[in-house]
Amino acid sequence: MGETVKVVVDAMGGDNAPGEIVKGAVQAVTSHKNIHVILTGQEDVVKKELTKYTYPAERVEIVHTSQVIETAEPPVAAIRSKKDSSIVVGLSKVRRGEADAFVSAGSSGAVLVGGQAIVGRIKGIERPALAPLIPTKNGVALLIDCGANVDARASHLVQFARMGSIYMEDVLGISRPRVGIVNIGAEEEKGNALVKETFPLLKQCSDLNFIGSVEARDIPDGVCDVIVCEAFVGNVILKLYEGVAGTLIQKIKGCMMQSLKTKVGALLVKPALKGMMKSFDASEYGGAPLLGLKGLVVKTHGSSKAKEVEHSIYQCVQFTEQRINEKIKEHISIEETEKGES
Repeated sequence: MGETVKVVVDAMGGDNAPGEIVKGAVQAVTSHKNIHVILTGQEDVVKKELTKYTYPAERVEIVHTSQVIETAEPPVAAIRSKKDSSIVVGLSKVRRGEADAFVSAGSSGAVLVGGQAIVGRIKGIERPALAPLIPTKNGVALLIDCGANVDARASHLVQFARMGSIYMEDVLGISRPRVGIVNIGAEEEKGNALVKETFPLLKQCSDLNFIGSVEARDIPDGVCDVIVCEAFVGNVILKLYEGVAGTLIQKIKGCMMQSLKTKVGALLVKPALKGMMKSFDASEYGGAPLLGLKGLVVKTHGSSKAKEVEHSIYQCVQFTEQRINEKIKEHISIEETEKGES
Protein backbone atom coordinates (compact mmCIF):
# COMPACT_ATOMS: atom_id res chain seq x y z
CA MET A 1 0.00 0.00 0.00
CA GLY A 2 1.46 3.38 -1.04
CA GLU A 3 1.41 6.64 0.87
CA THR A 4 -1.91 8.43 1.25
CA VAL A 5 -2.78 10.58 -1.77
CA LYS A 6 -4.80 13.70 -1.03
CA VAL A 7 -7.24 14.65 -3.79
CA VAL A 8 -9.33 17.82 -3.75
CA VAL A 9 -12.69 17.31 -5.44
CA ASP A 10 -14.84 20.25 -6.57
CA ALA A 11 -18.18 19.23 -5.05
CA MET A 12 -20.09 22.05 -6.78
CA GLY A 13 -18.88 21.58 -10.37
CA GLY A 14 -20.78 19.81 -13.14
CA ASP A 15 -24.33 19.06 -14.22
CA ASN A 16 -24.81 16.42 -11.51
CA ALA A 17 -23.26 18.24 -8.56
CA PRO A 18 -23.19 17.79 -5.69
CA GLY A 19 -24.95 14.38 -5.61
CA GLU A 20 -22.92 12.37 -8.11
CA ILE A 21 -19.67 14.13 -7.23
CA VAL A 22 -19.96 13.31 -3.54
CA LYS A 23 -21.06 9.76 -4.34
CA GLY A 24 -17.99 9.21 -6.53
CA ALA A 25 -15.70 10.56 -3.83
CA VAL A 26 -17.24 8.25 -1.23
CA GLN A 27 -16.85 5.25 -3.54
CA ALA A 28 -13.18 6.10 -4.06
CA VAL A 29 -12.25 6.34 -0.37
CA THR A 30 -14.32 3.25 0.47
CA SER A 31 -12.55 1.15 -2.17
CA HIS A 32 -8.98 2.41 -1.62
CA LYS A 33 -7.39 2.90 1.80
CA ASN A 34 -4.64 5.23 0.55
CA ILE A 35 -7.02 7.96 -0.67
CA HIS A 36 -7.96 11.07 1.31
CA VAL A 37 -10.58 13.31 -0.33
CA ILE A 38 -11.08 17.01 0.37
CA LEU A 39 -14.48 18.21 -0.87
CA THR A 40 -14.65 21.93 -1.63
CA GLY A 41 -18.12 23.47 -1.70
CA GLN A 42 -21.01 24.71 0.40
CA GLU A 43 -20.61 22.80 3.65
CA ASP A 44 -24.29 22.29 4.49
CA VAL A 45 -25.04 20.99 1.00
CA VAL A 46 -22.06 18.62 0.96
CA LYS A 47 -22.78 17.33 4.49
CA LYS A 48 -26.37 16.57 3.50
CA GLU A 49 -25.13 14.39 0.61
CA LEU A 50 -22.61 12.60 2.83
CA THR A 51 -25.34 11.54 5.27
CA LYS A 52 -26.61 9.15 2.58
CA TYR A 53 -23.51 6.95 2.85
CA THR A 54 -21.38 4.92 5.21
CA TYR A 55 -17.72 5.75 4.67
CA PRO A 56 -14.41 6.22 6.53
CA ALA A 57 -15.09 9.74 7.84
CA GLU A 58 -11.45 10.30 8.81
CA ARG A 59 -10.52 10.27 5.11
CA VAL A 60 -13.19 12.67 3.87
CA GLU A 61 -12.77 16.36 4.63
CA ILE A 62 -15.02 19.30 3.78
CA VAL A 63 -13.61 22.76 3.08
CA HIS A 64 -16.42 25.31 3.01
CA THR A 65 -16.55 27.71 0.05
CA SER A 66 -19.19 30.37 -0.37
CA GLN A 67 -19.00 30.82 -4.15
CA VAL A 68 -19.58 28.73 -7.27
CA ILE A 69 -18.20 29.46 -10.75
CA GLU A 70 -20.94 28.80 -13.29
CA THR A 71 -20.20 27.32 -16.72
CA ALA A 72 -21.35 30.41 -18.63
CA GLU A 73 -19.15 32.85 -16.70
CA PRO A 74 -16.05 34.37 -18.41
CA PRO A 75 -13.23 32.21 -16.98
CA VAL A 76 -10.60 34.89 -16.34
CA ALA A 77 -13.05 37.25 -14.62
CA ALA A 78 -14.51 34.39 -12.57
CA ILE A 79 -11.10 33.20 -11.31
CA ARG A 80 -10.17 36.77 -10.36
CA SER A 81 -13.43 37.75 -8.67
CA LYS A 82 -14.51 34.49 -7.01
CA LYS A 83 -11.59 33.78 -4.69
CA ASP A 84 -13.82 31.72 -2.38
CA SER A 85 -15.17 29.44 -5.11
CA SER A 86 -14.81 25.65 -4.97
CA ILE A 87 -12.45 25.77 -7.99
CA VAL A 88 -10.12 28.53 -6.79
CA VAL A 89 -9.91 27.17 -3.23
CA GLY A 90 -9.22 23.64 -4.53
CA LEU A 91 -6.51 24.76 -6.96
CA SER A 92 -4.91 26.88 -4.24
CA LYS A 93 -4.57 23.80 -2.02
CA VAL A 94 -2.63 22.04 -4.79
CA ARG A 95 -0.41 25.11 -5.29
CA ARG A 96 0.42 25.25 -1.57
CA GLY A 97 1.19 21.52 -1.44
CA GLU A 98 -1.78 20.78 0.84
CA ALA A 99 -3.14 18.31 -1.73
CA ASP A 100 -1.65 16.16 -4.48
CA ALA A 101 -4.35 16.74 -7.07
CA PHE A 102 -7.56 18.55 -7.98
CA VAL A 103 -10.57 17.07 -9.81
CA SER A 104 -13.46 19.08 -11.23
CA ALA A 105 -16.43 18.54 -13.54
CA GLY A 106 -17.08 22.28 -13.48
CA SER A 107 -16.33 25.08 -15.95
CA SER A 108 -13.62 23.90 -18.36
CA GLY A 109 -12.47 27.45 -18.99
CA ALA A 110 -12.17 28.24 -15.29
CA VAL A 111 -10.25 25.01 -14.59
CA LEU A 112 -7.84 25.71 -17.49
CA VAL A 113 -7.29 29.36 -16.58
CA GLY A 114 -7.10 28.61 -12.87
CA GLY A 115 -4.72 25.72 -13.41
CA GLN A 116 -2.22 27.96 -15.17
CA ALA A 117 -2.73 31.09 -13.05
CA ILE A 118 -2.91 29.42 -9.63
CA VAL A 119 -1.04 26.11 -9.84
CA GLY A 120 1.37 27.36 -12.49
CA ARG A 121 3.31 25.70 -15.29
CA ILE A 122 6.39 23.54 -14.90
CA LYS A 123 9.48 25.60 -15.75
CA GLY A 124 10.24 25.09 -19.43
CA ILE A 125 6.71 24.04 -20.39
CA GLU A 126 5.35 26.51 -22.92
CA ARG A 127 1.71 25.40 -22.72
CA PRO A 128 -0.08 22.77 -20.61
CA ALA A 129 -2.35 20.38 -22.52
CA LEU A 130 -5.55 18.47 -21.78
CA ALA A 131 -5.00 14.78 -22.43
CA PRO A 132 -7.91 12.32 -22.15
CA LEU A 133 -7.66 8.60 -22.78
CA ILE A 134 -9.89 7.40 -25.62
CA PRO A 135 -10.84 3.78 -26.41
CA THR A 136 -9.35 1.96 -29.40
CA LYS A 137 -9.49 -1.57 -30.76
CA ASN A 138 -6.36 -2.46 -28.79
CA GLY A 139 -7.11 -0.63 -25.54
CA VAL A 140 -6.71 3.13 -25.16
CA ALA A 141 -4.76 6.02 -26.66
CA LEU A 142 -3.93 9.45 -25.28
CA LEU A 143 -5.35 12.41 -27.21
CA ILE A 144 -3.23 15.52 -26.60
CA ASP A 145 -4.34 18.36 -26.78
CA CYS A 146 -8.15 18.27 -26.68
CA GLY A 147 -9.12 21.64 -25.26
CA ALA A 148 -6.41 23.89 -23.85
CA ASN A 149 -4.60 25.35 -26.89
CA VAL A 150 -6.59 26.04 -30.05
CA ASP A 151 -3.76 28.10 -31.56
CA ALA A 152 -0.71 26.00 -30.71
CA ARG A 153 2.75 26.33 -32.23
CA ALA A 154 5.04 23.53 -33.44
CA SER A 155 7.19 23.68 -30.30
CA HIS A 156 4.04 23.20 -28.20
CA LEU A 157 3.10 20.06 -30.10
CA VAL A 158 6.58 18.61 -29.59
CA GLN A 159 6.22 19.12 -25.84
CA PHE A 160 2.73 17.58 -25.96
CA ALA A 161 4.24 14.50 -27.62
CA ARG A 162 6.92 14.21 -24.94
CA MET A 163 4.52 14.67 -22.01
CA GLY A 164 2.04 12.23 -23.54
CA SER A 165 4.75 9.63 -24.10
CA ILE A 166 5.88 9.88 -20.45
CA TYR A 167 2.28 9.51 -19.27
CA MET A 168 1.56 6.44 -21.39
CA GLU A 169 4.82 4.73 -20.47
CA ASP A 170 4.66 5.32 -16.72
CA VAL A 171 0.91 5.28 -15.99
CA LEU A 172 -0.28 2.77 -18.61
CA GLY A 173 2.94 0.74 -18.71
CA ILE A 174 3.35 0.94 -22.50
CA SER A 175 7.01 0.56 -23.47
CA ARG A 176 8.13 3.03 -26.16
CA PRO A 177 4.62 4.42 -26.88
CA ARG A 178 3.94 5.05 -30.56
CA VAL A 179 3.46 8.76 -31.23
CA GLY A 180 1.54 10.05 -34.24
CA ILE A 181 0.49 13.50 -35.43
CA VAL A 182 -3.07 13.97 -36.73
CA ASN A 183 -3.04 14.70 -40.46
CA ILE A 184 -5.24 14.51 -43.56
CA GLY A 185 -2.99 11.92 -45.18
CA ALA A 186 -0.08 9.61 -44.46
CA GLU A 187 2.41 11.45 -46.68
CA GLU A 188 4.90 13.73 -44.93
CA GLU A 189 4.28 16.63 -47.31
CA LYS A 190 0.55 16.76 -46.50
CA GLY A 191 -1.15 18.86 -43.85
CA ASN A 192 -1.60 22.47 -42.83
CA ALA A 193 1.26 24.81 -41.95
CA LEU A 194 1.36 23.69 -38.31
CA VAL A 195 1.57 19.98 -39.14
CA LYS A 196 4.21 20.56 -41.86
CA GLU A 197 6.34 22.52 -39.40
CA THR A 198 5.89 20.04 -36.54
CA PHE A 199 6.46 16.79 -38.48
CA PRO A 200 10.25 17.19 -39.04
CA LEU A 201 10.73 18.35 -35.43
CA LEU A 202 9.08 15.17 -34.14
CA LYS A 203 11.23 13.08 -36.50
CA GLN A 204 14.33 14.58 -34.90
CA CYS A 205 13.27 13.58 -31.35
CA SER A 206 15.34 10.49 -30.57
CA ASP A 207 13.49 10.07 -27.28
CA LEU A 208 10.15 9.57 -29.07
CA ASN A 209 8.86 6.55 -30.99
CA PHE A 210 7.39 8.78 -33.71
CA ILE A 211 5.51 6.82 -36.37
CA GLY A 212 4.44 9.76 -38.57
CA SER A 213 1.03 11.01 -39.64
CA VAL A 214 -2.20 9.46 -38.40
CA GLU A 215 -5.52 9.93 -40.19
CA ALA A 216 -8.63 10.30 -38.03
CA ARG A 217 -10.17 7.09 -39.40
CA ASP A 218 -7.17 5.09 -38.14
CA ILE A 219 -7.37 6.35 -34.55
CA PRO A 220 -10.08 3.85 -33.41
CA ASP A 221 -7.97 1.05 -34.92
CA GLY A 222 -5.26 1.74 -32.35
CA VAL A 223 -2.44 2.65 -34.75
CA CYS A 224 -0.68 4.75 -32.12
CA ASP A 225 -0.61 5.34 -28.37
CA VAL A 226 -0.17 9.13 -28.28
CA ILE A 227 -2.22 11.22 -30.71
CA VAL A 228 -0.76 14.71 -31.09
CA CYS A 229 -2.73 17.73 -32.33
CA GLU A 230 -3.72 21.24 -31.37
CA ALA A 231 -6.87 21.65 -29.26
CA PHE A 232 -9.27 22.62 -32.05
CA VAL A 233 -8.64 19.38 -33.92
CA GLY A 234 -8.42 17.35 -30.71
CA ASN A 235 -11.74 18.62 -29.39
CA VAL A 236 -13.49 17.84 -32.68
CA ILE A 237 -12.05 14.30 -32.63
CA LEU A 238 -13.10 13.78 -29.01
CA LYS A 239 -16.67 15.07 -29.46
CA LEU A 240 -17.21 13.12 -32.70
CA TYR A 241 -15.78 10.00 -31.04
CA GLU A 242 -18.21 10.31 -28.13
CA GLY A 243 -21.15 11.08 -30.42
CA VAL A 244 -20.57 8.16 -32.78
CA ALA A 245 -20.04 5.74 -29.87
CA GLY A 246 -23.27 6.88 -28.21
CA THR A 247 -25.27 6.64 -31.43
CA LEU A 248 -23.94 3.16 -32.26
CA ILE A 249 -24.81 1.86 -28.80
CA GLN A 250 -28.35 3.28 -29.11
CA LYS A 251 -28.77 1.72 -32.58
CA ILE A 252 -27.50 -1.67 -31.38
CA LYS A 253 -29.89 -1.63 -28.42
CA GLY A 254 -32.76 -0.65 -30.73
CA CYS A 255 -32.02 -3.47 -33.16
CA MET A 256 -31.85 -5.99 -30.32
CA MET A 257 -35.36 -5.07 -29.16
CA GLN A 258 -37.13 -5.25 -32.55
CA SER A 259 -38.65 -8.71 -32.23
CA LEU A 260 -38.78 -11.83 -30.07
CA LYS A 261 -36.04 -13.40 -32.17
CA THR A 262 -33.70 -10.43 -31.74
CA LYS A 263 -34.46 -10.30 -28.01
CA VAL A 264 -33.46 -13.96 -27.65
CA GLY A 265 -30.31 -13.23 -29.64
CA ALA A 266 -29.62 -10.25 -27.39
CA LEU A 267 -29.69 -12.49 -24.32
CA LEU A 268 -27.13 -14.81 -25.92
CA VAL A 269 -24.68 -12.04 -26.83
CA LYS A 270 -25.33 -9.88 -23.77
CA PRO A 271 -22.10 -10.76 -21.88
CA ALA A 272 -19.88 -10.02 -24.90
CA LEU A 273 -21.88 -6.91 -25.81
CA LYS A 274 -21.67 -5.61 -22.27
CA GLY A 275 -17.88 -5.90 -22.34
CA MET A 276 -17.69 -4.08 -25.67
CA MET A 277 -19.93 -1.26 -24.48
CA LYS A 278 -17.90 -0.91 -21.29
CA SER A 279 -14.72 -0.42 -23.32
CA PHE A 280 -16.34 2.55 -25.10
CA ASP A 281 -17.68 4.09 -21.90
CA ALA A 282 -15.73 7.33 -21.25
CA SER A 283 -16.40 7.10 -17.51
CA GLU A 284 -14.18 4.01 -17.30
CA TYR A 285 -11.08 6.08 -18.06
CA GLY A 286 -11.50 9.00 -15.66
CA GLY A 287 -10.94 12.59 -16.72
CA ALA A 288 -8.40 14.53 -18.74
CA PRO A 289 -5.24 15.55 -16.84
CA LEU A 290 -3.88 19.01 -17.62
CA LEU A 291 -0.29 17.95 -18.30
CA GLY A 292 2.51 20.45 -17.79
CA LEU A 293 1.41 22.06 -14.52
CA LYS A 294 3.38 22.02 -11.25
CA GLY A 295 0.55 20.05 -9.66
CA LEU A 296 -2.04 17.62 -11.01
CA VAL A 297 -5.34 19.05 -12.27
CA VAL A 298 -7.91 16.69 -13.81
CA LYS A 299 -10.95 17.90 -15.76
CA THR A 300 -13.85 15.46 -16.00
CA HIS A 301 -16.91 15.73 -18.25
CA GLY A 302 -19.52 18.26 -17.16
CA SER A 303 -22.06 15.43 -17.24
CA SER A 304 -19.90 13.13 -15.08
CA LYS A 305 -21.64 10.60 -12.88
CA ALA A 306 -20.17 9.00 -9.76
CA LYS A 307 -18.22 6.34 -11.66
CA GLU A 308 -16.23 8.87 -13.70
CA VAL A 309 -15.48 10.94 -10.59
CA GLU A 310 -14.34 7.80 -8.79
CA HIS A 311 -12.08 6.76 -11.66
CA SER A 312 -10.68 10.29 -11.97
CA ILE A 313 -9.62 10.07 -8.32
CA TYR A 314 -7.92 6.71 -8.99
CA GLN A 315 -6.22 8.37 -11.95
CA CYS A 316 -4.76 10.96 -9.56
CA VAL A 317 -3.36 8.18 -7.36
CA GLN A 318 -1.61 6.54 -10.33
CA PHE A 319 -0.28 9.88 -11.53
CA THR A 320 1.11 10.73 -8.09
CA GLU A 321 2.57 7.29 -7.36
CA GLN A 322 4.34 7.22 -10.73
CA ARG A 323 5.79 10.73 -10.17
CA ILE A 324 4.63 11.91 -13.59
CA ASN A 325 5.19 15.60 -12.83
CA GLU A 326 8.72 14.93 -11.60
CA LYS A 327 9.49 12.94 -14.74
CA ILE A 328 8.14 15.70 -16.99
CA LYS A 329 10.30 18.22 -15.08
CA GLU A 330 13.37 16.01 -15.48
CA HIS A 331 12.69 15.52 -19.17
CA ILE A 332 12.17 19.22 -19.84
CA SER A 333 15.30 20.07 -17.83
CA ILE A 334 17.38 17.74 -20.01
CA GLU A 335 15.77 19.23 -23.12
CA GLU A 336 16.61 22.79 -22.02
CA THR A 337 20.22 21.77 -21.24
CA GLU A 338 20.63 20.23 -24.70
CA LYS A 339 19.24 23.39 -26.32
CA GLY A 340 21.75 25.49 -24.40
CA GLU A 341 24.65 23.30 -25.49
CA SER A 342 23.69 23.26 -29.18
